[in-house]
Amino acid sequence: MNQSPIDCALVYDFDGTLAAGNCAEHGLFPALGIEDADAFWSNVTAQAKERDGEQILTYLGELALAARNADRKEELRPERLRIHGAEIKLFPGVRDWFQRIDAFAAKQGLNIAHFIVSSGLEDMILGTPIAHHFRQVFACRYHYDQDTGHAKWPSVAINYTTKTQYLFRINKGIANRWDDAAVNQYIEADQRPFPFRRMIYFGDGDTDIPSMKLVKQQGGFSLAVFDENHWQKKTTRDKIGKLIAEDRVSYVVPGNYTRGSQLDVTVKGLLQLFRRKT
Repeated sequence: MNQSPIDCALVYDFDGTLAAGNCAEHGLFPALGIEDADAFWSNVTAQAKERDGEQILTYLGELALAARNADRKEELRPERLRIHGAEIKLFPGVRDWFQRIDAFAAKQGLNIAHFIVSSGLEDMILGTPIAHHFRQVFACRYHYDQDTGHAKWPSVAINYTTKTQYLFRINKGIANRWDDAAVNQYIEADQRPFPFRRMIYFGDGDTDIPSMKLVKQQGGFSLAVFDENHWQKKTTRDKIGKLIAEDRVSYVVPGNYTRGSQLDVTVKGLLQLFRRKT
């Protein structure tokens, strides 16, 4: 008698994990007249510090301010963000990664659900050619004025700690962002659709540390992904060294999703481990 496939979750950050750099820098920044990305992010940090505010809310606010100042408020509408999202440069192998890894998992008796948990802009991610592979995309979004269609304020802002909330939403099978009661409801670990022990988290930076640690502590695996083109930068090497030294990650892999790459082989090995441990 054939056994039913075993469900497992692959959860990805987006910026720096599936794609190079910050997604807003691709298409959207030029459309808003933002020529110096480093200066923009430095200003976000300075403004958050001055206001004693939250970084992600500050960046969403500064984007809206830049759109208003440039008289390009329409660029933040969902349809325009999706057009800009199509310009995002994905890491090697990402486009066909999902189909390949799904096929491999099926041979192991596993059924993979892919998720995004990101501080990037949801509609930009939904504009990428890989968007249809995700069961759910949890990312930042705006609330829009019903009359003008312009962004009024952030309706969802996901930072480094709120990412863990969305891991629990995935873990418990909650597809929305608003139901806090469901997130806090007690469910036996074995009764949850995606137990942490069958979850792999992919991330690249400081905003992923709590999520990496949570998944690893709960019996799953966390992968630190880095841009191969930036390995020679001391900041990249120091960041990776710190993640290892502080026991945040299970494995460190270059952001190369092609067949036979280190990332590809590592994930396939973990999926086989999921099969044997079940």
